[in-house]
Amino acid sequence: MSTPIGNLRDITLRALDTLAAVDEILAEDTRVARKLLDAHGIHAKLSPYHDHNGAERRPGLIERLAGGARLALISDAGTPLVSDPGWKLVHEAREAGVRVVPVPGASAMLAGLVASGLASDRFMFCGFLPPKTGPRKRAAEELKAVPSTLIFYEGGSRLSASLADLSETLGPKRDCVVARELTKLFEEVRSGTLEELAAHYETNGAPKGEIVVLIGPPEVQEAEAGDIDAALLDAMQRLPMKAAANEVADVFGLSKRDLYQRALQLKNG
Repeated sequence: MSTPIGNLRDITLRALDTLAAVDEILAEDTRVARKLLDAHGIHAKLSPYHDHNGAERRPGLIERLAGGARLALISDAGTPLVSDPGWKLVHEAREAGVRVVPVPGASAMLAGLVASGLASDRFMFCGFLPPKTGPRKRAAEELKAVPSTLIFYEGGSRLSASLADLSETLGPKRDCVVARELTKLFEEVRSGTLEELAAHYETNGAPKGEIVVLIGPPEVQEAEAGDIDAALLDAMQRLPMKAAANEVADVFGLSKRDLYQRALQLKNG
């Protein structure tokens, strides 16, 4: 069940009805959850469910659910299962034949996308980047050719370094938006290129609050037939033929079927 990401009024009537009706609410942090419930006059039983106790609690929770108990899973802010441990409980509940009912609502990822002005017809949520430069660059390299807006969560203390690594890996001129404190008093949505925003946060220091980083899709490259063939041959050394064709098609904005046929021709001489 989704909870507000800042503004306590960003909760649905259905969510309030559900929270008041369940037997127990499972929360990442019961102190945070209690503030939300108190604000809306809900006096429900709360218990903690998070990474540290999830494995221990899940068998008992599944048993209770199978016996007819009504349990609600909430995150500290936003939609559960988006970069939090709730998916394991949902997975095991479904395997046990328990009905899982989503109660949608606020999401920092979607709020950031809507406010960013970047392409929203295709987007990919990538969660948190690795905290260290080497793994972070490798993760970014895997996403370089993805023809979609990329969405990350990041902490203020790592923002400048992350933007610098993304700029170096994805390209300094890629469009970028940093959205922070969404729905809160000091909400800010800052646009620029990766290079510009990396420089801004290096100069101005780490920002406060929850942060969503959004990066526009790569520009479609214009290429000669020889360039495409060279890219196909290179990709085919690393990947199976179909995967190689798909990768090159994404980079150049071409038909995957046509690229696969061309890969067959190159392979067969």
